[in-house]
Amino acid sequence: MRFTKLAAALAAVAWGSIVPSASVAQVYPSKPVRVVTPWPSGGLTDVVGRIIFQKISETTGQQFIVDNRPGAAGTIGAELVAKSKPDGYTLMVHSTTHVGNPHIYKQLPYDTLKDFVGVGLLAAQTGLLVVHPSLPVKSVKELIAFARARPDQILYASSGSGSFSHLAIALLTSMTNTKMTHVPYKGGGPATTAIVSGETQFLVGSPAAVTTQLDARRLRLLAVSSDTRLPQYPHTPTVAEAGVPGYEFRGWVGVFAPAGTPKAIVDRVNAEIKNAQNSPDMKSRLAAFEPWYMTPEQTAARIKSDYDKYGYLIRLTGTRLE
Repeated sequence: MRFTKLAAALAAVAWGSIVPSASVAQVYPSKPVRVVTPWPSGGLTDVVGRIIFQKISETTGQQFIVDNRPGAAGTIGAELVAKSKPDGYTLMVHSTTHVGNPHIYKQLPYDTLKDFVGVGLLAAQTGLLVVHPSLPVKSVKELIAFARARPDQILYASSGSGSFSHLAIALLTSMTNTKMTHVPYKGGGPATTAIVSGETQFLVGSPAAVTTQLDARRLRLLAVSSDTRLPQYPHTPTVAEAGVPGYEFRGWVGVFAPAGTPKAIVDRVNAEIKNAQNSPDMKSRLAAFEPWYMTPEQTAARIKSDYDKYGYLIRLTGTRLE
């Protein structure tokens, strides 16, 4: 009898702790949600985030409003989110740059691992190595030879110091013993505009940012940064295949929330992301990208492993900002 009463009491406590959390998820979202993207419009992070959250707005019946807050390689927008109320009504769509920034900047106004919770991934980030048509190279081997013969004369654009596009080329130069001059911009869109105009000559850009320019023959594609070829570019080699054995650099676009956001809400948003990615009407819209789903737990593990990987690479390249 005493055991029965104890079991009942414990069940009541457990029920009391579960119901509020479940009810929170059931009523969420009950008002518009701000989705901070710490990059300008036009790049991979912005484009994929808008596509996914437009669908989530439709399925939930509540607005998920993208708010671009670019600057300082995404740290300005990230600070805003880190200091927001952890109630699920402020989210962030960020790239792998997020885990590189703490190794790049001497001091950040937030803790990358402690002040955020990973909600899920939206897409993989494979870079396309492109050059301006005026650069007399048609392969990675020719690019390397050209760069070795002219140290620091090739200007390469990136979406910011410590960004995916920056580190992808930094890794390439370190593995090929070449020297090029880095010109950082505030996002993938501006970086692509710079190379198309001839302001720079080389870029590792996202498919979302450079595909239109490739189709118009304003840029020349040399290789892809992943360890496998992309379905949409089956005849384009990987960098490793093109002459740099062992090269591989792949990032992601993910969704974050302020630390302390209820797990029920994190799980709800994650489920909506999965539904959006798997929705039949989204297949064609996402065809140009690499949809990549992960649970919150898998996302947390990936964030930690990439945090360590980027730390190693940034120390290797000696990139450091005040």
